[in-house]
Amino acid sequence: MTGAHDAGAVTGADDSVLLRTEGRAAYLTLNRPRALNALTHAMVRRIDAALTVWEHDPAVETVVVTGAGERGLCAGGDIRAIHDDAKNGDGTASAAFWRDEYRLNARIARYPKPYVAVMDGIVMGGGVGVSAHGSVRIAGERSRIAMPETGIGFVPDVGGTYLLALAPGQLGTHLALTGTAVGAGDAQLCGLSDHYVPSGSLPRLVQDLAHAPVREVLGRHVRPAPPGELAEARGWIDACYSAATVEEIIGRLLDHGDSGAKQAAETLLAKSPTALKVTLAAMRAARGLGSLEKVLDQEYRVSCAALTEPDLVEGIRAQVIDKDRDPRWSPPTLAEVTDADVARFFTPLGERELGLAASDITPEAPW
Repeated sequence: MTGAHDAGAVTGADDSVLLRTEGRAAYLTLNRPRALNALTHAMVRRIDAALTVWEHDPAVETVVVTGAGERGLCAGGDIRAIHDDAKNGDGTASAAFWRDEYRLNARIARYPKPYVAVMDGIVMGGGVGVSAHGSVRIAGERSRIAMPETGIGFVPDVGGTYLLALAPGQLGTHLALTGTAVGAGDAQLCGLSDHYVPSGSLPRLVQDLAHAPVREVLGRHVRPAPPGELAEARGWIDACYSAATVEEIIGRLLDHGDSGAKQAAETLLAKSPTALKVTLAAMRAARGLGSLEKVLDQEYRVSCAALTEPDLVEGIRAQVIDKDRDPRWSPPTLAEVTDADVARFFTPLGERELGLAASDITPEAPW
């Protein structure tokens, strides 16, 4: 069929993203299972090229995104490459990667055909970016969805601060600062997914999308999501994370008396102090920006600034490269991170701006 022929034009020799069409659906599979399908710049470009082909192919009614292997959809961006670029390069490679990645995130959010993301297993960082902006987001009992950036001295990106800022109460702030992974029930509560389908039914759902409309297929497979944990924790989460500063948030958590609050405080105290303060500022600014495009523009400024700070290299070293889990943050305490330090992350980039806000679109679902 036309879609199969056209998709082949962007397949090439690189099999890091597998592309095929069947019936009324086009299938995109992230295919680096040994790296938990971590996104490279080449993968981002291939996904974008495939979406262009399928957007203009009348035979393709639905796009379906999955991850190869048994562990998950995608663990995030290729942070080893970002580490090497920040440590030994000039940061231009990472900035170029993020520019294309964030533009892809915005494109997914306004894609004119149903974009079905199967958020099975681990879905973190950049994996959230290629799934949670889609129009149909499916999680199962194996799903573990997170924006864990503060643990590597970074700040939630790929539109993560936009998504989390829309979560009820202070749930998004809690997830952004702690990097906590949530299951299917909590993902629905926080607006990160739409539907629950048991993992055992996902292969059949994916197959059925080749032969029937999305709504019909969802009706066959969607089940009530199992209860999560965050609804019961709303009391202490909302009370503590509404504080004005990270220091006050931690103080409230320690004083609250709930064991979950105490655990959250201990989690925060292990994160990059700079990343925590910038993340809180980014989350609160995102609420006022209004559109995903404006938030992505802000995230691009923050990400580029992070390349010039020591905590990103140190965090990736400690968590991913040496795996000693003992990062030496600089500055090492929250008190030493000044308002001016935080403000630097939000400095406009001039000619290097991402510039998505100029194409700000809020489309209605076309189906």
